Amino acid sequence: MSNYQSKVIKKYEKLGYYVINLVKTNRNGIPDLLCLKKGEVPLFVECKGPGDTIKPLQEYRVRELKGLGFDAIFDVYKK
Repeated sequence: MSNYQSKVIKKYEKLGYYVINLVKTNRNGIPDLLCLKKGEVPLFVECKGPGDTIKPLQEYRVRELKGLGFDAIFDVYKK
């Protein structure tokens, strides 16, 4: 887990989410984190730290998850 991803986890935990790091899944390109909060739609977060790039399969998965009714975003490092 990257240092940036750890910061993203802490950010969402402070917002009251239960955060799960999806280390290994049966689908390639699934976002890094699943953030759950009672009464809210599950949120998938793909973390992109310094030098990381968004890959086409990751873009596809985010669109796919949104199409299924979930929230899915990219959390990209900004200086």
